[in-house]
Amino acid sequence: MRSLFSKKGLTYFVSFSLCAFIFFGIGISYWFQHPHHNKSTVVLIPKGASLTQIASHLNTQGVLDLPLLFKAFLYGTRSWKDLKAGEYFIPEAISPAQLIYILKKGDVILHPVSLIEGETSHSLVQKLLADTRFEGACDIPPEGTILPETYHFPRGTIRSHIIAHMQKTMKEKLTEVWAQRPSTHPLHSPEELVVLASIIEKETALSSEKPFVAAVFLNRLKQGMPLQADPTVLYALTEGKGGLGRDLTRHDLQVESPYNTYLKPGLPPFPIANPSLSSLKAIVSPAAVPYLYFVADGSGGHVFATTLEEHQQNHAAWRKVQKKSQETIKKKPSKGIL
Repeated sequence: MRSLFSKKGLTYFVSFSLCAFIFFGIGISYWFQHPHHNKSTVVLIPKGASLTQIASHLNTQGVLDLPLLFKAFLYGTRSWKDLKAGEYFIPEAISPAQLIYILKKGDVILHPVSLIEGETSHSLVQKLLADTRFEGACDIPPEGTILPETYHFPRGTIRSHIIAHMQKTMKEKLTEVWAQRPSTHPLHSPEELVVLASIIEKETALSSEKPFVAAVFLNRLKQGMPLQADPTVLYALTEGKGGLGRDLTRHDLQVESPYNTYLKPGLPPFPIANPSLSSLKAIVSPAAVPYLYFVADGSGGHVFATTLEEHQQNHAAWRKVQKKSQETIKKKPSKGIL
């Protein structure tokens, strides 16, 4: 009787072990080789989501077809807490093991945020507030404290954190550029460097011209001449909150403002935009030229002059270009209703 029970027990044990081994083999094969979907997709794991919620969400998105096995594995290995919230790109035909690796590594999708060279802080904040990929309120940072370039942030990043990162980048680059200035440089502080760079940024979009525009303004400062920069008057009229919608007039040049460099000597009190790295560098390494004037040449660039007489001739040529352009526009046929 005891021998018979032992044989039955052994049989049950062997059968159970064999079944367990088979199921284990099937599970391992499934876990590492079974593809769950035939197209790539993007999934968002919310902050604070439970393992059940994560598994359910992945199942709904079609990247996980056995959520219970997924949960059992993570519970069994005590690694479910290592899953990181965020927005993920999930490749096609991925196994559960590969899926877990992606969620543990935390390589979330990063979204670009671009600050255009010469863009104002007000404009940047308006873009951030309208971008639903990010969260939280943010104040308008002081003009000139953000370095224009393209940054990348995960979905859900706090907007004020985005601005803080941009400001940190500007501070680091400004420190580097300021350290490269010659000992005879006429500017006295990094803050003055940013102010002048913001004016240069608004005067020309051509990087090749910036050292020459910088030379003009630095030469004027050395000689005690007013900068007479139109962009500063424009900022005085709009406070950097948009365009004027028309050309500046002689009356505009008389506006009473600390930013009006036609009336106020020296630099404005603060920057009028966020200048690029190329504008900052142009000021510490300006072109070695005696120019004191420049005016548009009609082709997107500028023509420079040392004397007022030369400048007046260049300005007359520019007015002819403007007049010809306006006449061409008037002659264009109307695209009215046919």
